Amino acid sequence: MGTVSTECEDRPTRSPRAARAGGRRPYLRGLLPVAGATLVAAAGALIAVGCFLGLYLRPTSDDWCAAWKSRDLGVLGITSDFYLTQNGRIANAFLSGVVYGDGLAGVKVLPTAIAVAFTVGLVLLGCRFVRLLGARPPVPLVLACALVVQAVLYYAGPRSYQVLLWAPATISHTVPSVIGVWAILLAVRTVRHPRAAVRAGGFAAAFLIGFGLGTLSEPFALVSGLLAAGAALLALPRLKLARSWHPFTWCALWCGGLVCGLTVLYTSPGARWRRAQQPAGESALSQGELREAVRDWVRMWDAVTGQWAYLGAAAVGVLLGLAAGRRTGPPGMRWRAGTPRTVRAAVLLLPVPVVVLGSFAVVVGLRSGYGPSGWTYARAWTNYLVPMELALCAYGALLGEWGCRWLAGRRTAGAAEPSAVVAAVVGAAGLALAALAVLVPGVQQLTTATVTRAAAWDAQNSRIRTEVAHGATDVGYRPLYIGSLAEPFFTSAYPRDWVAACVSKWYGIDRIHRL
Repeated sequence: MGTVSTECEDRPTRSPRAARAGGRRPYLRGLLPVAGATLVAAAGALIAVGCFLGLYLRPTSDDWCAAWKSRDLGVLGITSDFYLTQNGRIANAFLSGVVYGDGLAGVKVLPTAIAVAFTVGLVLLGCRFVRLLGARPPVPLVLACALVVQAVLYYAGPRSYQVLLWAPATISHTVPSVIGVWAILLAVRTVRHPRAAVRAGGFAAAFLIGFGLGTLSEPFALVSGLLAAGAALLALPRLKLARSWHPFTWCALWCGGLVCGLTVLYTSPGARWRRAQQPAGESALSQGELREAVRDWVRMWDAVTGQWAYLGAAAVGVLLGLAAGRRTGPPGMRWRAGTPRTVRAAVLLLPVPVVVLGSFAVVVGLRSGYGPSGWTYARAWTNYLVPMELALCAYGALLGEWGCRWLAGRRTAGAAEPSAVVAAVVGAAGLALAALAVLVPGVQQLTTATVTRAAAWDAQNSRIRTEVAHGATDVGYRPLYIGSLAEPFFTSAYPRDWVAACVSKWYGIDRIHRL
C-alpha cells in the first residue's frame, strides 16, 4: 500500500525463502482472476436460470387481480383503485400497472430487468467502495461480488419463487432494494458536486424517491429510513466525517420523503379499509405484542442463520479485499483528516443496528398486516437481507484487505508466508462456490415446478378461453399451486374467495367452479 510492500505483491529479495516466494508471484496473480471468473460463471448461471424462467411465468394469486385491473382500468385506474380500496400503495399500483399493462409480457421480462439493473448498480457501488480503500477496482471480482450476493438473495430463502419470479412480491420487496442502490449512487454523485444546481437536483430527487418508496413498500421504507437516519447523524459536520451539511441534508430529505409517503399511504381510504379487515387486537406497542414480536423475530433469524449460504457474500468479499490489497496506496480506508476513531468505528458498525432493528421492524409490520403468522411471509425479509448481505460482503473485503496489510508487515520483518495468501484465496473461493452449490437443488426444483405449471396453465387457459368463446359464463378451474401462493378455492366460502373473483374478471365470466 503506497510505499509499503504487500504480501500479494511479493517483491524478490536475496534470501532463498524470499526467492521461493517470488517464484510464486505469477501463480498468485493468476489465482485471483481465475477465482473471480469461476464465481462469475457459477453465480451468473444461477441468475440466468431465474431470468430464463421468466418466460414460463403464469398468473397466480395477486397476479390475477393486478392483470385484469391493469387491462380494464389502465395505469391510472389501478393506481386510484389501490389508493381508494386496497392498501394505499400508489407507487406500487403504478408499477403494477406498467408491468401488467401489456398482458403477461411485462411479468416475463421483469426478472431479467431486475437482475440487470441490480448487477450494474452493485458493480458501480462496489467500484466506489474499492476506491474508498485506495485501490483500483478489480472489475471481475466486483462483478463476482454483485452476482454472488444476488444469487444468494434470490435462492437461499424459503420463498425463492416470490423473491425473483412473482411480480407482486418483486415490485414490493425486491425492486425497492434496486432503487435504493441506485439512490446511493445518486447521493455519492451529487452531494459533493461543485455545481449548486446539480446538488439541488440531487436533494429534490432524494425527497421524491423517498416519497415514492414510502408508497411502494413499508418494510423497505423502515429499513432505509434507519440507514439514512444513522448516516445523517454521522454526517454532521461537527463529527468531522463530512466537510459540509450536504450529506446530512440529502439524508434528511430522504427521510422526509419516506415519512410523507408513509403518511399518504397510512391515511389513504384503502389502508383504512385494509386495517378494518384485521380482527381487533392489542396495540403493536403493547407488552404482549412486543413479546410475541420478539419471539417471531428470533424464529425468523433462526431460519436465516440456519442457511449458511449467506456466508458466500462474506467469502467473495474476502477475495475482493485480497485483490484490492495488492494495489492499495495508503493503508486502509480513506478517512477525512481529523475524523475521530469513535466516528470511524460508528461508520463501520452502522450496518449492524440497521439490520437488527430493521429486521425487527419488518416483523412488527408483518404481524400488524398479516397477524401472528405474518413473520413467515419471507418475501418481506428481502428488505433487510439485502443490506445484511452487502454488509457481509463489505466486512469480508475489509478483512481481506487487512489481511494483506498484516502479511505485508510480516514480510517487512522477514517472516512472510506467501502460502498464507494462496490459502486465503483458495479457502474464500471454495466457501463461495460451496455456498452457490448449496443453492443448486433448490434452483432445479424451482425450474421443474415453474416449467411444469406453465405447461398445465397453458392447456387450462386454452380450454377456458374456448369455452368462453362458445358463451360459457361458469367454467371449471383446477388450482395450480406454486411458491406457497393462493389459488382459487383457497377458502371454503366462495364469496370470500378474492382469487376466484379476479380469475372470473380476467376471463370475463360470472364465476368459476372447481374441477
